Amino acid sequence: MTISSAIQAAQSGLRITSQKADIVAANVSNSTTAGYVRRSLIVSENIIAGQSSGVRSVGVARAGNEALSTERRSIGSDLSQADLFAATWNTISTRVGSTADGASLFGLFSTFESALSNLAVSPESGSDMTATLQAAVSLVNEFNALSDFATSLRADADNEIAIGVDTVNSALKGIEEINAKLAKIDQSSGQAAALMDERGRLLDQIAEYMPIQTVPRQSGGIDIVTQEGVYLLQSTARQIEFSPSTAFGPTQTLAGGGLSGMTVDGISITPGTSSYGAVSSGMFGALFTLRDTDLPAFSDQLDTLAGDLITRLSDDSIDPTKTPGAQGLFVDSDSSGDPGLAGRLALNPAIDPAQGGNMWRLRDGIGATSEGASGDATILQNMLDAITNVSPMNSGGFQGSYSSSELLAQFASMNGQKRVSHEAILSSTASQYTIMAEAEVSETGVDVDQQMQDLLIIEQAYAANARVIEIASNMIDRLMEI
Repeated sequence: MTISSAIQAAQSGLRITSQKADIVAANVSNSTTAGYVRRSLIVSENIIAGQSSGVRSVGVARAGNEALSTERRSIGSDLSQADLFAATWNTISTRVGSTADGASLFGLFSTFESALSNLAVSPESGSDMTATLQAAVSLVNEFNALSDFATSLRADADNEIAIGVDTVNSALKGIEEINAKLAKIDQSSGQAAALMDERGRLLDQIAEYMPIQTVPRQSGGIDIVTQEGVYLLQSTARQIEFSPSTAFGPTQTLAGGGLSGMTVDGISITPGTSSYGAVSSGMFGALFTLRDTDLPAFSDQLDTLAGDLITRLSDDSIDPTKTPGAQGLFVDSDSSGDPGLAGRLALNPAIDPAQGGNMWRLRDGIGATSEGASGDATILQNMLDAITNVSPMNSGGFQGSYSSSELLAQFASMNGQKRVSHEAILSSTASQYTIMAEAEVSETGVDVDQQMQDLLIIEQAYAANARVIEIASNMIDRLMEI
């Protein structure tokens, strides 16, 4: 090897160590950047005219592990679904309240039952009559509010679906653009590594809403397909179609055409449908289940409770002054019998002073034309017996025999059990995701300590190459002195 070739080799070593130092610096600075994959410089021996002439860079390697990333995204879809279910049922359970919570539906009914019991003991008491009326009004208001609450949650779910569809469509378009850029550049370049990182972040956004798989292409691009086999991106991004709704009453359903599903090129991917392409997990899975199944079932249970109260207190044997077949203390405000009864539950106008009625009809009967004997508690006791009697129930998810208070307590318990169940699923899924995410990070993430060790080696290599150049320069100087 000549002195000049030694200098050239050492200079190539200096260039390579400088590039390695740049990559280490980039790794360290991005050690906490989400989606960043550790890089390393790919080097090769430089051969000129059959002779070794130092070293050269042939590209930048990413420490990506697609198998781990794919599995982590799949579990991430399950985690997003579990998290949304747990959060929603925690909200519902908190709003409904526990059996011991005086502000809950059960608590308000207990207050009404207690007030009615006191009035039956002292039917002449004006304060007890007022307390019973106020408790009945509070109970009606809570039924109405819970019905509105369920409708509001359905509207929120529908809105979140629309936001999610926009997010996924935007991410798919972004990946299409990245695929096009990667096809025009060296796949082993630093620019390509940065583009792949950005593509990974967009894939994570999509996986949050729905489980996906990727299909690599020779150009460096990828196609994206749902786990059910529907292509979301095949050379070009396909648009997910969804139309937000404006009404969410009991009659607005997906099956009835009142609510929108999701489609891709005419193929239904709506979770919960019979289509082969129906999405099975992710936030879309949770949102559609809440909007179309869980929340309507919750509303149906409320209607069942409201209907039970109306039926019990409308029994003709309770009040001889009432027109046979007419409703009693609680009524369906429009008597339609349609779904949504809890939202229409009202106090009988004949009893409610706010609607032009007279409070004394609680004691004397709905059809009474004048006040009766103040000490007659017959109708009051009949109403109390009606709500405390145990009756069979097989509707709205309730099966068994209950008194009114037991049925309301069962309602609160069922919602609490759903919350506990979803929280348990969330805990299990979160543990699986953490394990998988940590495994991925150990393979592809940046270990700062290791990078510092690599930097020491780079420093030593840089110094060694510089020393070669220094010695070669001294040798040339000596030759020039001869």
